Amino acid sequence: MADNKQIKGPGARPGRGMPRPKINNPGALFKRIMGYVFKFYPIHMITILVCIIVSVFSSVQGTLFTRELIDSYIQPMIDSGSKDFGPLFGAIKRVACFYALGVIAAYVQAKVMVYINQGTLRRLREELFEHMESLPIKYFDTNAHGDIMSVYTNDIDTLRQMISQSIPQLLSSAITIVSVLISMFILSIPLTIVILIMVAVMLFCSAKATSASGKNFVAQQKNLGSLNGYIEEMMSGQKVIKVFNHEQEAIERFDELNQQLYESAFKANGFSGALGPINAQLGNTSYVLCAMIGGAIAIFDSSALGISVGALATFLILNHELNREVNQVHDIEKGLTVGALASFLTFNKNFSMPINQVSMQFNSIIMALAGAERIFRLLDEKPETDEGYVLLVDAEEKDGQIVEADHHTGHWAWKHYHKATDTTTYQPMEGDVTFNGVDFGYTDEKMVLHDIVLHAKPGQKIAFVGSTGAGKTTITNLINRFYDIQDGKIRYDNININKIKKADLRRSLGIVLQDTHLFTGTVKENIRYGKLDATDEEVIAAAKLANAHSFIKRLPDGYDTMLTGDGANLSQGQRQLLAIARAAIADPPVLILDEATSSIDTRTEKIVQDGMDKLMKGRTTFVIAHRLSTVRNSDCIIVLEQGRIVEQGTHDELIAKKQRYYQLYTGMKAETA
Repeated sequence: MADNKQIKGPGARPGRGMPRPKINNPGALFKRIMGYVFKFYPIHMITILVCIIVSVFSSVQGTLFTRELIDSYIQPMIDSGSKDFGPLFGAIKRVACFYALGVIAAYVQAKVMVYINQGTLRRLREELFEHMESLPIKYFDTNAHGDIMSVYTNDIDTLRQMISQSIPQLLSSAITIVSVLISMFILSIPLTIVILIMVAVMLFCSAKATSASGKNFVAQQKNLGSLNGYIEEMMSGQKVIKVFNHEQEAIERFDELNQQLYESAFKANGFSGALGPINAQLGNTSYVLCAMIGGAIAIFDSSALGISVGALATFLILNHELNREVNQVHDIEKGLTVGALASFLTFNKNFSMPINQVSMQFNSIIMALAGAERIFRLLDEKPETDEGYVLLVDAEEKDGQIVEADHHTGHWAWKHYHKATDTTTYQPMEGDVTFNGVDFGYTDEKMVLHDIVLHAKPGQKIAFVGSTGAGKTTITNLINRFYDIQDGKIRYDNININKIKKADLRRSLGIVLQDTHLFTGTVKENIRYGKLDATDEEVIAAAKLANAHSFIKRLPDGYDTMLTGDGANLSQGQRQLLAIARAAIADPPVLILDEATSSIDTRTEKIVQDGMDKLMKGRTTFVIAHRLSTVRNSDCIIVLEQGRIVEQGTHDELIAKKQRYYQLYTGMKAETA
């Protein structure tokens, strides 16, 4: 049936038979968040606590003064008919000082809280990005980029609300409730018991509503991340969508994900929205009960219970304030600031003012915890490990010995420290790469490559050809250790690549991909990305080597032309030439060219191929070829099928065999043995 259909894929929401997402160990999450705050701002948090105490103390003192105002000043003046307002004005000045102190404390609290909040989020974003840069490629291959972006935006924003509003208000409310309760016990124990009974009912209702809405807030954050991921995917794929007229299908899928977000958000806010009116009415009921009972006590038995009219008035105000504070523990939707909270703590507000419209503070915290769970899940992802200790260094020869140089010499060496003998050797970087019985799978259950054996001698051009999905790109991803193998050995100049530090291994490899990626910045900055300390002369030399100099000079601002949108204002061939220049400026000993000319026309291909030929000269090069005509002059062509090497040899040797390569090259059926 339609209503039992479960949606799968990005953004799928829990359906029947699927558990609704929930927060795991919210207490530990909250403690971890507060750990970030107190780690960097301990003095500031103490200042906040002091300001809250001062503000609450000022308010409570002002409220307690109500009894003295009525019993000691107003009532005696009425009874005696006195017109001497001096003592009354003096008392009012005294209580005004308390309120002024509270206002100052609230102002300081607000300013310090902004500093703490923004500083904490800045540090958290820095830690997130720094950690993200340490994650392996596998993480980005298995997680939607839009979902990762949602962590930096939506989830961080939920923490902003909690740190800046919910936590200070919780502290203030807790201190206020304790202070008000003590004051009410001093004024009247019987009325306080009535209040506590009503508060217990309000807390029970709050707990039920919070529990019901909390699960939906977790689902809301998950659905929001899925929706953002889908939007990001659709933005990057607009050309494909329009070419195949899939606008309507994209809209329908968006509506589906948007509906899921609507449902989870509606349920979350529906439960929390109902709590406000319920608590408001319970607060009003409590107020009426106290007014009736307290009035009866004051009129008929005030002397016996020791409660005066002034004390009753003060008690009712405290009761009203307690109800409000209980509700404020659950309220944040109104965006109450610390200043607004301090204003609430002045008990001379209109009694007819509604108690808070929506009780959302606990729900806001739950939503923030849901976001924090996703943030810490990213932070807890295991970074890319690197046990390598062999380094790639600039080298030169002195007195017949290879030594490390402090400047770029154009010659490289592996700096290998031998712990057993406490010696360091320097081995020339030659570009000799060997695969020996390599097995690899993205998961252990499904192998992609099987028993790969190959040897690339220094300066050789090795080409990988085969059907789509045969494992060509996967092999190059293993050379630069984007992924680690399950079995076998990969040796680089007879050194196990696991012993080579990853940064140095990748620095020795220049990569030009089919899908070039240009960053927002000038042409010069994009070329310099391959070597950040390159001079302008080196940038121009690299561009000339890649055959990019002529078209760059024709750009509006030449090398200072700003590129945006991944170089959308350049042709595919021009982007490829810039990618080649970026690899050239790094001067790598080994090159990996992944179908770098498959997306450009024949004329542009000749220009790009000429640039690549210049770049490949004297370097070990691995080429993944789409057009087999581009690899005819390779020293060795390796034919892959279903993750296995089925043939290898030169172009002429493989054509003569009339097997798989012959079939790929000529389109004719291979001869059977």
